[in-house]
Amino acid sequence: MNIIEKEDVDIYAIANPFWRELVKSSNEGNYGSFAKNFSIKMALAMNMVVSNHQFANSELARNLSEDSDPLGIIRRGEHVTVLYRMRSTKKEGEWLGRLVLGYENDTVKIFGATIN
Repeated sequence: MNIIEKEDVDIYAIANPFWRELVKSSNEGNYGSFAKNFSIKMALAMNMVVSNHQFANSELARNLSEDSDPLGIIRRGEHVTVLYRMRSTKKEGEWLGRLVLGYENDTVKIFGATIN
């Protein structure tokens, strides 16, 4: 099945727990938990050295509010991008969270994740 064929409610049911785990793991600086649902390609691109550098040097990455607002879903090709409004517990303002999901070996995996 192609994930873009799923209804929004079903995509959010998959994406929201993944997103919560990413936020929690980022705040804790826990790479193993942070990367556990990454696709193989994503895991290779976002290795432990890069992640640990991000966790150590980004005030935002270590202080994300666990409250987020889903903003929408974009479907393209074999992936969906789920957008979230994010806040920090230490910095004023709002950020855009982006979670890209798709299937790898019949399992939904994370193909991209960013906060901008």
